[in-house]
Amino acid sequence: PGRDEVACDGKPVRGSQSAEPVYIMLHKPAHTVTTVRDPQGRQTVLDLLPRELRALRLFPVGRLDFMSEGLLLLTNDGEVTLRLTHPSHEHPKLYEAVVREAVPEDALNVMRRGMRLEEGETLAPVDVEARTLRSGGTLLRMTLRQGINRQIRRMCRDLGLTILRLKRVGLGPLTLGDLPSGKWRHLSPGEIRSLKTSLGLTQGGGTA
Repeated sequence: PGRDEVACDGKPVRGSQSAEPVYIMLHKPAHTVTTVRDPQGRQTVLDLLPRELRALRLFPVGRLDFMSEGLLLLTNDGEVTLRLTHPSHEHPKLYEAVVREAVPEDALNVMRRGMRLEEGETLAPVDVEARTLRSGGTLLRMTLRQGINRQIRRMCRDLGLTILRLKRVGLGPLTLGDLPSGKWRHLSPGEIRSLKTSLGLTQGGGTA
């Protein structure tokens, strides 16, 4: 009573049974499902980890859709998962989107002011920078703080922009860096400290 419960695929995420929780950064490739198992038999993010890590009951924190790629955190720390995914905690997520079109300044300003999606949802302002590519397309670097489903894809759709590639490169204080697609690594002690500090947690997991 009085406690929120974190669930993934309908099952509760509990704290690690080992002495130390595990924190894994994965560079999720496209055509991979952000779930523990998939009834359609598609590759999941857990399939990219070795058996000994899968045995630790790691769960993905949040979601990247099937065609999106980039930074995904997997952990068995239920409190960190809750803090990162609960709607009341607006932690910044940095994305890079390559779109086919040249993006006019008016469209960028719509994103920066906050826009209303076709389905009726109202979005908070988005920090966005644009760089023109040699192909004639545009690279957009966008910082989101809301947890709206498929937000970038729906924003671009409503603005008449075609996404060719969408990658998350930052989550709170964590950055993807040069981790290759499909590869994973443990968070460093410094990254774990920075993450917990940003979430208002002490190193032991309690509230700071």
